[in-house]
Amino acid sequence: MFLPKYPDNPTPPSAHTHAPTDPAPARRGLASLPVDQKTVVALLVGGVVLTALLAAVAVTAISVAVAAVVLRSLLREQHRR
Repeated sequence: MFLPKYPDNPTPPSAHTHAPTDPAPARRGLASLPVDQKTVVALLVGGVVLTALLAAVAVTAISVAVAAVVLRSLLREQHRR
């Protein structure tokens, strides 16, 4: 019931014998841009600066969160007295 039913004598698919009328258009790559050493250095320096800024923001956020938790615990302790 759940087994597929295959034909007794399968016929092979017909072969494609005629040539296409229009050949496929050749793919063109992107135009090459001249990249000099100053451009590469500027990109690397920019990447390093952006990474450093991101790290500074992350460290600042973590330190603010820790300070908030400490202040909250100090204020909670003071209210209990």
